[in-house]
Amino acid sequence: MIFRDPGTLLQHISTARLGWLGVIFLSLMLSATLACGSSSTDGSDASKTAEASALSESSGAIKVVTTVSPITSIVENIGGTKIILDGVVPEGVNSHTFAPAPSVARSIAEADLIVLNGLRLEEPTLEMARANKKQEAVILSLGDQAISKDDWRFDFTFPEANGQPNPHLWPDPMLALRYAELVQQQLAEMDPSNADYYAANLEIFRQRIDELDQGIATAVATIPQVNRKLLTYHDSWAYFALRYGMDVIGAVQPSNFSQPSVKEVAELIDQLNELKLPAVFGSEVFPSDVLETVAKESGAAFVDDLRDDDLPGGPGDPRHSYLGLMLENMEFMIPALGGTVDALADFDPSLVFSGTSTANYPQ
Repeated sequence: MIFRDPGTLLQHISTARLGWLGVIFLSLMLSATLACGSSSTDGSDASKTAEASALSESSGAIKVVTTVSPITSIVENIGGTKIILDGVVPEGVNSHTFAPAPSVARSIAEADLIVLNGLRLEEPTLEMARANKKQEAVILSLGDQAISKDDWRFDFTFPEANGQPNPHLWPDPMLALRYAELVQQQLAEMDPSNADYYAANLEIFRQRIDELDQGIATAVATIPQVNRKLLTYHDSWAYFALRYGMDVIGAVQPSNFSQPSVKEVAELIDQLNELKLPAVFGSEVFPSDVLETVAKESGAAFVDDLRDDDLPGGPGDPRHSYLGLMLENMEFMIPALGGTVDALADFDPSLVFSGTSTANYPQ
């Protein structure tokens, strides 16, 4: 990443400008908590959990609890109609700070399989799972098995000094495929009578991922080389950038998930002025007036439509899936940087199986 020594920063910023930024920051601090989102589920979610439990008991299907919606979607694609699936992290909340409600403990206590991202993304949920799960229930931590420590990525929000790697593996479609493979293996082991069904869903998912991967690579290649850089609010794109030859030059959100300092913002403005990037990227989940200010000061477009773990649309919509999440991200990102997404025009983001899904996505 390209961050100047803060000690030399004031050489690049006039006193008036620094003061103006300070005034902005005093006003923006009042909205700092907006990025944390809601941390509870309502009565309708508890009702859905009870209904799923009754269905699981009557059908003998494996009851699976998942955390963030991209993981819920990957499990949904593989498990299809043969599992009872309950996502417990509401879409559009900050998964790093999400505090599970008591209803989540009840859902976990009834689960046969609990699927998390791991890599310390959902520590409170993991602690709740360990304390409340059935003795025979399995906790599957995908990120910890998908890559080795040698492949961990560290960055501005997840510095190596803290010992926590960037946990956002799923924006790299090939790592999402690895997640799907791990889910298929676990489901087949727990439910061998439906092993062929899970394997067939995985094969279709693999084909879709290969098509998505090739389409993204082709689309990124249409971006002028000088523009293949990402400045985002949240550090979600480290593994994506590594796969497709892009550079993450920085993130506005510091490692403690607070607002950045005046000096850090001024440094980003200078950096953007130097690089002349056409766009910077905010997030659906992490609103940031600060990043919008950075964009205005540097003349870059502010694109606040990228989604980290909030699927497009709602349950039942063709794009309400991990595949749809990545497709829409590319439709926002690539053109903003000067490229085209023609290679993805015919991509199908819908679920890979037929039939009615049992997945519960809490809102």
